[in-house]
Formats: sequence, structure tokens, C-alpha cells
Amino acid sequence: MASALAAALAAGSSGMVVAAYGMMAAVQQSPSQRADIPPFYVMEVMRAAEEREQAGGDVLHLEVGQPSTGAPQGVVEAAEAALRSGAALGYTSALGTPELRAAIAAHYADWYGLSLEPSQIAVTTGASASCVLAFLACFDVGDRVAVSSPGYPCYKNILASFGIEVVDIPVDASTRFQLTPELLDACQPLAGVVVASPSNPTGTMLEPAMLASLSEWCSAHGVRLISDEIYHGITYGKTAPTAAAHSADAIVMNSFSKYFSMTGWRLGWLLVPDELHGAVERLAQNLYISAPTLSQVAGVAAFDCHEELAENVRRYARNREILLERLPAAGIDDVAPADGAFYIWGRVDHLDDSQTLSAQWLDELGIAVTGGIDFDPDRGGRYMRFSFAGATDEMVEATRRLEQWATGR
Repeated sequence: MASALAAALAAGSSGMVVAAYGMMAAVQQSPSQRADIPPFYVMEVMRAAEEREQAGGDVLHLEVGQPSTGAPQGVVEAAEAALRSGAALGYTSALGTPELRAAIAAHYADWYGLSLEPSQIAVTTGASASCVLAFLACFDVGDRVAVSSPGYPCYKNILASFGIEVVDIPVDASTRFQLTPELLDACQPLAGVVVASPSNPTGTMLEPAMLASLSEWCSAHGVRLISDEIYHGITYGKTAPTAAAHSADAIVMNSFSKYFSMTGWRLGWLLVPDELHGAVERLAQNLYISAPTLSQVAGVAAFDCHEELAENVRRYARNREILLERLPAAGIDDVAPADGAFYIWGRVDHLDDSQTLSAQWLDELGIAVTGGIDFDPDRGGRYMRFSFAGATDEMVEATRRLEQWATGR
């Protein structure tokens, strides 16, 4: 394009110069290749559900991967007090306030029996920023990083946008929809592995022995383990283990969004190995400056709200039982073990493609659910993700409508 402009200038043709500049402008205005990543399709479902509601239709929300409850009362009161105090609420350290980092360290002592220093913790602008910081700090362009399918799509999309090669490993019920050392052996060389336990969309957890095996495999092969533990605290009959108990080299991601019911407060954290501390801090300074200050101040109070938060988890457990008991009546009986989080991953291809069903159920039944292609582009058309984060009466009504639909086909 530059040569076209040079030729036009040499020829002295103003028309050619204008045309050449126009061609350059068109190229410069195009999106970068890094932006050529798939959309997050669940957002499309949410938008369609919102349009239906705005038009006066009813919607039962089983698509949204967030709590239907607000922040716990103690957090709200702490935020109100901070606002009324007249405090400036300016920028904080890029890695977070000392008070919040200390509270997170105490949380690991209380829940996991781990002794952490606040300096090991980086407060982030939600778990999404944790992904960005962790991936940039750990990996270079061209590095190969393993993720599972089905799995949270933003891991893949963020990695790909950074020029990192995504090694997408299909998993299924034979491994409880989780990665194993044997699967990783077949994909070497790797620079990193991303695991999630409990997982989105399947809800399956890594047992302590398997998490230890993965940690040992990564250490033995010089591979960075990144463990997404955002759904810790939302489990059913089991306790989720943390990778921090098995490896000092692992990066652990967590957030206030799910268990703490603070999605829109945009607050998360990383456990950062010593050798990456400076890199994460520099990246955070330049990319985000700091996490929202009001959220950080209020977030300290979240660790005193476990009684209220436990009631949320009890509601999720009730909702989970309703779906597990009643989805089979709608023909959906092949589901992943829902150990934690608030999702049921069910096979539906004997009914129809999941994207087709998602649109049909919203249009005909007023039920919003998420087709599986977000989480597994190759096999996701066979599966549907049902979120049970909402109200219990919505779960009852949704399964009633699905059963009626199935029996009336």
C-alpha cells in the first residue's frame, strides 16, 4: 500500500494520491487479526432473552452464569460507609490494598490451612483480568497452552488474541470432563496448562489426588499450571482442593463474582509465584492501574458474610436437585457429574442441535438456556448448559415446561 502511495506521489497525480490514501485508511481501519476471535454466544442468548422481556414476554433464566442474588449485606454496608465517609477512593496499589490482600491470605488459612503472605496475592479487576495478567506474564507468542473442551471459552479466546497457540484437548465422561497427565503427555511440548475446578460448563471437580498428579506432571515437565478456582465455595458434598496446596509454581485465579455474589463489582485475585510477582505488577500498572477501589474496600467485609453466602449455596443445591430429578422427564438424562458451580451439562442431540433448541425453547417456552458451542466448538451442538443460579421457583417452572414440551412432541 505504501508503494502505491509512493507511485502516486511520483506521478504527481492528486487523484491517485487521494485514492491511495483512501486505500491505506481502509486498511488501517480494519480490525487486527488478534480481534478475530469467536463471540461469546451466551451473551447473544442473554440479549435475545432481554428483547423478549422488553416486548412483554416472560423469561425463565437458565442461561446466566452469575448469582441471581446481590452482594451480601455486610459488603453493601461497607460500601455505603466508605461512600459516606468522604474518602477520596482514588487509585490503590496495582496489586491491591494491604487490607484486602491480608483478608484473602487469611481466607486461605481458614479454608485450606495454607499460610500465605499478602505479598503473594494480586487483586485484579475480576477473574477476566486475572486471565489476562496470568497469560501475559507466563507465555510468549507461539507458546503452546493446553485447555479442555468443553471448557470456558474465554481462556481460548484470550490466549489466541495474544498469539499463543491453544492446544484444545477434548475431554469426556471417561475423565469426568477434566484433563489428565496422560492426555497432556500426548500433546507435548507445552508451555502451560489451564484447569478449572469446579468447571464451567460441566460442574465437575478435580479430586485432590488428580490435582496433585497434574501439579506433579507440570513440575516435572517445566509446564506452568494455571488453576481457575472461581467456583470454590459452591460445591455439593465435597470440598474443592486448591492447586496452591500442591505447587508453589502454580498460578491460582479466583474471584468475588460467584460464591461471594459480587459479579458486577469486578473484583478478583491471583496467587502469584515469586518469580512472576514483578511481571504481574508491571502489567497490572499499565493495563488497569488498579482494581476498583470501592469494591476493594467493601470486599474485605465479604469474608465475614459466610452465613449469608452459605444460604445461597443451599439454594443452589436445591435447584441442582430439581434439575437432576426432573430433566430426565424431558428426555435429558445424560449429564456430567455436577460436583460444584451452578451448571448442568446435558446431552441433547437426540432432541435436536443445541443452538436450534436454545432458540426454540426461548421462543416457544420462554426458557433461556445456553447451547454448548461456546464451550466446545466441535461437539457443543450435542450439549446444553443449564444454569441453576436463579430462583428455585424458576427451576420448577422451567422443568415443568420442558417436560410438557417433550411429551407433546
